[in-house]
Amino acid sequence: MYADMAEETRPARLMTLPGVYAPQYDTRLLMTALDREDLGAGADVLDLGTGSGALALHAARRGARVTAVDIAWRAVVTARLNALLSRRRITVQRSDLLSALPGRSYDLVICNPPYVPSPVGRLPARGAARAWDAGRDGRAILDRVCEAAPAALRPGGRLLMVHSGLCDSDVTLQRLSDAGLRARVSDRALVPLGPVLRSRLRWLRDTGLMDRGETTEELVVIRAEHP
Repeated sequence: MYADMAEETRPARLMTLPGVYAPQYDTRLLMTALDREDLGAGADVLDLGTGSGALALHAARRGARVTAVDIAWRAVVTARLNALLSRRRITVQRSDLLSALPGRSYDLVICNPPYVPSPVGRLPARGAARAWDAGRDGRAILDRVCEAAPAALRPGGRLLMVHSGLCDSDVTLQRLSDAGLRARVSDRALVPLGPVLRSRLRWLRDTGLMDRGETTEELVVIRAEHP
């Protein structure tokens, strides 16, 4: 089902420090998927790669106990500031995915990871591109999340993750299935090409990741459940 992004839930107005990913189409799409989940009173939620904290704060507004992590210190500071401004209690800490959370598990994991294919194979160590560049196939972080998700989910726990159709959602579904989760595409949306994709459009077309006539990007939300 393709969503009309003009009708999607819009994130609250948040501040973003320079270099921190601001809420965009993918945030809205994942937020809408999150709204359909039954969190229950005091559900434990983990937001992987929180950025501005938009998704973490949205989950907190629904009564969840939220832990939010990001590898970038600026994102950690931004999410903490937005929690203070929103008067919401969330735990925000620096972590490379689950590295700072050994042995912990959650009812729901939400993730808007870097997923944009890049002509530069190595991942950026700093700067704004760290929030979107994800290797030549866009899967450098996606594959790590697929591998780590089962350990982070309680029995019956769920993963909601958004990424571009350029990264091949079938690969994501297969990796999650191989890891023991029941996975499917729950949402799709066609959105205008953003400035990052437009800046590398020739490379994307030359490598076959985009057709010559394509003017939009497909976003998908993957929903996976721990049996």
